[in-house]
Amino acid sequence: MFRFVGAAFALALMAGSVLAQTPSQPGAGHLAAARDLVLASGMQRSFDLVIPQLEERLRQSALTRPEIRKDLDAVLQSLKPEMEQQRQVMVNSAARVFAGQMNEAELKEIATFFKSPVGARYVQTQPAVLDALVREMQEWSETVAEYMLVRVRAEMGKRGHILQ
Repeated sequence: MFRFVGAAFALALMAGSVLAQTPSQPGAGHLAAARDLVLASGMQRSFDLVIPQLEERLRQSALTRPEIRKDLDAVLQSLKPEMEQQRQVMVNSAARVFAGQMNEAELKEIATFFKSPVGARYVQTQPAVLDALVREMQEWSETVAEYMLVRVRAEMGKRGHILQ
């Protein structure tokens, strides 16, 4: 879950640099196509996780003050419409990033794929695939790091350098 939050944060940071590089602002249709892609691709799921995690952190920090629990829950509930607006800010930021990188026709074509049965299946399986890939990449990077260390030590030893 946290990697999705990290991805959302990284996407937000990238939005600024991409927008700075875009010579002209995309039109309304272009942005709408990009927003449609963000939603059709399931990307917004990453953003959907942020606010509940923040709410949970607030609840956890209030554990030592059980007398405020009821009021805190009421406040968080009352803020839901505002938090939805904040989520939409990130969806729109992601749309601007895509619009800065692809033309409207490309965005529409990709969104059409994600709305197709096979595209919807891709979106459905993506979280499980990404979780599995993260695990695989962690194992692989540990294996490669160990291999590289052994090889570097061996080669440096041939040159008269002993590495610990």
